[in-house]
Amino acid sequence: MTDDTEGAEAFTSTEDPFAVIGQWIDDATRSEINDPNAMALATVDSQGLPNVRMVLLKELDGAGHPARGFVFYTNLESAKGRELAATPKAALLLHWKSLERQVRARGIVTPVTAEEADQYFASRPRLSRIGAWASDQSRPLESRFALEKKVGQYTAKFGVGEIPRPPHWSGFRLTPVEVELWHSRPFRLHDRAVFRRSDPSAPWTRTRLYP
Repeated sequence: MTDDTEGAEAFTSTEDPFAVIGQWIDDATRSEINDPNAMALATVDSQGLPNVRMVLLKELDGAGHPARGFVFYTNLESAKGRELAATPKAALLLHWKSLERQVRARGIVTPVTAEEADQYFASRPRLSRIGAWASDQSRPLESRFALEKKVGQYTAKFGVGEIPRPPHWSGFRLTPVEVELWHSRPFRLHDRAVFRRSDPSAPWTRTRLYP
């Protein structure tokens, strides 16, 4: 078990949870074996029943961003895409086992701009871009062969040319109104601090929590 007392105390006294989250992501990038940017994302369906799945955090906005938050991308016609269109609120969890740290956040979800989506889509591996066209995400698939056939069709369609972003593929930004930072300590006497604000433009208030 880690004993990062100095780091733990720093996050329970900071006024800006994003500064700590950015540092923790940097630390995780050096320590985690796979996907240090993996996060659980929870949404709700039309009946209010929660859905949760792992997605990849693609950007943590900098201090100058007017809607500063956590950015991820998806097929807009997927379950999460449809649920976010109907109820644009969500919760997320980043957990780094090797560092024994967690970040929880809840807030308002808004679409990224077309420019942001285009820029990120262009950075993806070519086969991932083809896959975005070929996959009817979250919908029934008759066989693996059917998926591979569609991949082949789009591979042939685009050849060696540019692959545009599909109109059904884009991203979302979760701008938090609540963030909790958690750091493991011996004997389950963990350090926790929650940051809350009434809306995304309001200042944060910090409360230290019992473990």
